[in-house]
Amino acid sequence: MYKDDSTHRNPAERGSEDVYSKPVRAGKRTYFFDVKSTKDSSDYFLTITESKRRTEQDGSFSFDKHKIFLYKEDFDKFQEGLEDALAYIKANLLTDEPSDNPESRFTDISFDDIK
Repeated sequence: MYKDDSTHRNPAERGSEDVYSKPVRAGKRTYFFDVKSTKDSSDYFLTITESKRRTEQDGSFSFDKHKIFLYKEDFDKFQEGLEDALAYIKANLLTDEPSDNPESRFTDISFDDIK
């Protein structure tokens, strides 16, 4: 699914089969949303991987990865918790969030003030 998975190069070695993958690049990090099936292909689950590229002292690169396994019986609870947390952040903590109004992006400046 993605090149930097150096420990397991094919799905058979991981004991699961990749069904779908969606990489999301976000600044220095990449998030991978991978749908996988179980060994016997009778079930599926989601892995969410955060991958951050790191430069070593010798100039080479490595990747720090953190992975969450999410099973289908937990999808609704996980989604509910994520939506609640994001709604809280947007309502209470992001005071400088851009407005949908294009005119609000500009400051009212009088050119008489500039000398």
